[in-house]
Amino acid sequence: VRYLVCADPPGPRIGNGGSTLHALRCLEEQYGDQWTSFTVLLIHSGGCSQRLPNASALGKIFTALPLGEPVCQMLELKLAMYLDFPRHMKPGVLITCSDDIELYSTGATETITFDKPGFTALAHPSDLAVGTTHGVFVLDPSSFSGKGGLEYGSCYRFLHKPDVETMWQSGAVCVRGDGPQLSSPGDRGDSGTASECVYTDSVFYIDHSTAQQLLLFYKQLGTLCCEIDAYGDFLQALGPGATPDYTKNTSNVSKEDSGLVAVRQQLYSLLQGTALNVIVLNNSQFYHIGTTQEYLFHFTAESKLRFELDLQSVAFSIFPDTAKTLDQLSIIQSVLEPGCVIGPGSVIEYSRIGPEVSVGKGSIVSGSYINFNVDIPSNCFLSSVSVKITDRVEYVTMVFGVDDNLKQSVKLLSDIHSLQFFGASLPECLDLWSLEASDQLFSNEDTRLGLWTARIFPVCSTLSESVRMSLNMLNSVQHKSLFKLSGFQLLSVKEMLTYKDVEDMLKFRKQIYDEICLQRQKGKS
Repeated sequence: VRYLVCADPPGPRIGNGGSTLHALRCLEEQYGDQWTSFTVLLIHSGGCSQRLPNASALGKIFTALPLGEPVCQMLELKLAMYLDFPRHMKPGVLITCSDDIELYSTGATETITFDKPGFTALAHPSDLAVGTTHGVFVLDPSSFSGKGGLEYGSCYRFLHKPDVETMWQSGAVCVRGDGPQLSSPGDRGDSGTASECVYTDSVFYIDHSTAQQLLLFYKQLGTLCCEIDAYGDFLQALGPGATPDYTKNTSNVSKEDSGLVAVRQQLYSLLQGTALNVIVLNNSQFYHIGTTQEYLFHFTAESKLRFELDLQSVAFSIFPDTAKTLDQLSIIQSVLEPGCVIGPGSVIEYSRIGPEVSVGKGSIVSGSYINFNVDIPSNCFLSSVSVKITDRVEYVTMVFGVDDNLKQSVKLLSDIHSLQFFGASLPECLDLWSLEASDQLFSNEDTRLGLWTARIFPVCSTLSESVRMSLNMLNSVQHKSLFKLSGFQLLSVKEMLTYKDVEDMLKFRKQIYDEICLQRQKGKS
């Protein structure tokens, strides 16, 4: 096995589609003609991760799971899940994200084979609500029976995040009555029954010659200046029912880009007529853990995923016997001292929690050291980052409500009242922190004003001090009491990631790891 890590080229963001094209180029540069015989697993390790910011600094692919000794990360789980694919795969590239998990069961004689020209995608039965936030396949009824655990079919058309009406009108809905059958386009059964599903996307494969075509396209393009989506912009061009309408629809795009529509149209011309083969896994489930809500649900609640992977409440941690082990917890590679209290539905990862700490319900604490007396409220998101602005390592801790929207932004200072921080409007918070709302308050190269770019988090010389200061900020908002931030150097989350010191963050994790190993050995002797 060879491992290759390639970062996006500097300049504007290019989306996971642009990253895919760039990675193909890196493969060719690194291995020359050799790569024509490679079977490649291409994993997008996660962008800014604004919906799950504890993964922002080190990348979603390194998200720790409450599983194993030492703990397993998403990367290991991906490698384990796809272990059987390469031996049934012709040269080509299998593309996957880093925050989704596909679990499936097939018959003893059924194998998943990636050997057809063009694109081949896995498809999972999902309810219609799930379909609205994913890609949905309109299957060709003549190639699909809906029986058995695994079925090879072809896709007439691919819908990207369609509304329920569109799913019905396109004939994407499968009605599982006496035997599953696809609804005819436009006909609508008794909506809302459990027997209706659509087939949604996850992992997809492109054979080598298609990958080669895409690479050639990328080289001819020169520089890519817009965000391309590997799912929406590649797959919507495929299948006999594809139309170019989607190329002009930019409602799902995070930034209105220069030339996006033109690039989409070029991709459409390039890929139009290419086959989209579908491997329907009738007995499968797709899980997404890329948002704070999903992360908390799958790790702490009675979720099917938790049951199927046998996720643990306490994984590779020092957890006091005196603490009541509630089942609805997730403690991952952390040291908790006797006396601390962790509320149900909370996740603690890579942290040290002192004896006088209580954490409320449904909170996330990541990479923190808390050695003072404090009550962390419920639904609180707390994550510490080591930064190097000059030569020395310093610390910043971001704190939010778990439901705060870090993607939301406004263009004008006069509109920042619509930004919410832990249930209060941002201007209200700024008053309590004695900060002035001005353009200087936001990371400068950005025209968008939001929680992601607001410079509100104090830089401190120690990890525990930075946690203390950020919790003071939160406390002041909760109790409407003053807490002056005006004397501190302040960073936005965006800037934390620019200045992050990954080595120091890993050193802190290693200290915790060593301490746990030492304690295990003592326990054995």
